[in-house]
Amino acid sequence: MLRVFGFLMCFLALSSCSKEIEHTSISSPNKGIQIDFGLSNNGEAYYLVSHQSKVVIDTSYLAFDFKDSDPLKGNLSLINSNISEFNETWQMPWGEQIDVVNHYNELKVQLQETSESQRKVNITFRVYDDGIGFRYEFPEQDGWTEALIEEEHTEFNLTEDYKTFWIPGDWDIYEHLYSTTKLSEIDAKSYIPKTNLAQTYIPENAVNTPVTMIGEDGTHLSFHEAALVDYSGMTLLVDTKNLNLKSNLVGSENRDYKVKRTLPFNTPWRTIQITDNAPALIESNLIVNLNEPNKLGDVSWFTPMKYTGVWWEMHLGKSSWDYGMEMVDGKWTDTGKAHGRHGATTENVKNFIDFSAKNDIKGVLVEGWNTGWERWIGFEDREGVFDFVTTYPDYDLDEVTRYAKDKGVEIIMHHETSSATDTYEKQQDTAYALMQKYGMHSVKSGYVGKILPKGEYHHGQHMVNKYNNAAIKAAAYEVAVNAHEPIKATGLRRTYPNIISREGLRGQEFNAWAGDGGNPPEHLPIVAFTRMLAGPIDFTPGIFNIKFDEYRKENQVNTTLAQQLALYVVIYSPIQMAADLVEHYEAKPEPLQFIKDVGVDWEISKVLNGEVGDYVTIARKERDTGDWFIGGITDENSREITIDFSFLDENTNYDAKIYKDAPDAHWNDNPEAIVIEQQTINSTSQLTVKLAEGGGFAVSLKKS
Repeated sequence: MLRVFGFLMCFLALSSCSKEIEHTSISSPNKGIQIDFGLSNNGEAYYLVSHQSKVVIDTSYLAFDFKDSDPLKGNLSLINSNISEFNETWQMPWGEQIDVVNHYNELKVQLQETSESQRKVNITFRVYDDGIGFRYEFPEQDGWTEALIEEEHTEFNLTEDYKTFWIPGDWDIYEHLYSTTKLSEIDAKSYIPKTNLAQTYIPENAVNTPVTMIGEDGTHLSFHEAALVDYSGMTLLVDTKNLNLKSNLVGSENRDYKVKRTLPFNTPWRTIQITDNAPALIESNLIVNLNEPNKLGDVSWFTPMKYTGVWWEMHLGKSSWDYGMEMVDGKWTDTGKAHGRHGATTENVKNFIDFSAKNDIKGVLVEGWNTGWERWIGFEDREGVFDFVTTYPDYDLDEVTRYAKDKGVEIIMHHETSSATDTYEKQQDTAYALMQKYGMHSVKSGYVGKILPKGEYHHGQHMVNKYNNAAIKAAAYEVAVNAHEPIKATGLRRTYPNIISREGLRGQEFNAWAGDGGNPPEHLPIVAFTRMLAGPIDFTPGIFNIKFDEYRKENQVNTTLAQQLALYVVIYSPIQMAADLVEHYEAKPEPLQFIKDVGVDWEISKVLNGEVGDYVTIARKERDTGDWFIGGITDENSREITIDFSFLDENTNYDAKIYKDAPDAHWNDNPEAIVIEQQTINSTSQLTVKLAEGGGFAVSLKKS
């Protein structure tokens, strides 16, 4: 329903109209969500949000502080407003589904100060059936050409003490375990990481986004942002007494403002996903829908794939990234002191290529191939250590790429920048040109360590632009980017579909060496409803040697083997690593079959069940083949889950292969115990599966 206060406003589908009014409201297409917008008596802009006629965001004010000019806060008047409807269906070139419905009602309000400066700002609200997004738009105007934003004051005034799943508002990394508390109990400022994360910086009692909440009546909210371009990342300052969140932009030590923009410009969208249940959060396309359409055109040069590679062995300590060279007269030199533990050797990479080709895995990642790893982190003079073209003496790039091509496998490039971002930017053309020469179409980039130049943070405007520009430039060379230690995902994969995946969470590697014992069993059932709402995750699943005592006795992967298989379906990414060592897969060929079979590019995705932090089950239909795959995971609690297969094609039988926890399986006591069964399934079938503590299950379904 549309309500108008003060004046009558028309509303016509796919058209717009305007009147001078002081208050107005707009509803979602299905009428379930409503935004009320207004101006207070002193001209302050505010909004409210209702869901199913219940206020979920109470009166929340919107304002800005600027350097060298007055705040944009009060003395605003509404000079115009427009309401319109938009409905389209667009297609993902790769993704969780092919067709995406983008249907919303939009309210655009044009505001102007009544004071002498008469500055103008517009606010655009879009209301979807599964949430809202709004952004500020600063139009071109006389007397105001540049904005130096000290702070954005966007409020989210909550109406109850929600159960909240959060990580601290760290300006440098997102690699933290999630806490589960009441909103009133969030204490991010005193959060102490239990692992040695050198770049951690948590300046306020703030949380990073997405942050997900559950209300007493089952209402689910998740706060985030969309289309983060040329702006600082947003954390949310928490007022535990008044149950209020307020935007807190990431800053810099090098300037006394947080964002610098030339008018006209738009801010990122401030988003709230609003659903009646947890599965609907994952099925929401709000974040990608708020981004602009594809600017790259045909990206068929990138193929979603599974990959193996030289990576996990370094985290286990079996091999190393560095070769053992020394810097002599400004050049890396083989002084004959190589330690013999280098992982990225021609021989080792060929072993991964052979294994991948044999098992229909199309990519091999090679980390530690280029000189500089002896001095890549912890050194103040690491600027220029990597050049992204010079190989170590024991790695023959010509031979490796030739061998891979003959086997039908593509080498995945690795660029560890060590956060020396200016150096990397200067060398990108050369680095991407090398990839183009060898037919490499994807790169994993890394940004470990404190940002150089000093005083910048990973999530500030300076680095947002570095990340985005690196991906945009890569597209010109037909290179897709998977960034680690990244800026958060905000749906830009729609606009630039060569942004294929990223890290941005505590990944699998923490299980190999973290002093706190690694990621607990509840970690991924939380991640599915928090971090994964932002976009694809390069989590690197598929560890079969769960305990790996021969390498590290104090660490292990805190899941069952069956859950490691389930992650290929649950945790979405168009590139999925089979992360374990070749010998560990060869020792367990039966569960390896699921990795060989499972898809990575989907026609349809359905979240069959789930509760935030407890469990989740997802089914996905592979593009081209029409095969279905299901993955389910649980936290530290064992549970039974019943699957209803009514989503399958009617009157069709499927050969189902079920990989599940053995009766005595347990994430710690017996993690590799697995049972593999086969049966015939159709759309009238049901299947009940018991998940062990920290366990899971995976199912492949192929038409008979």
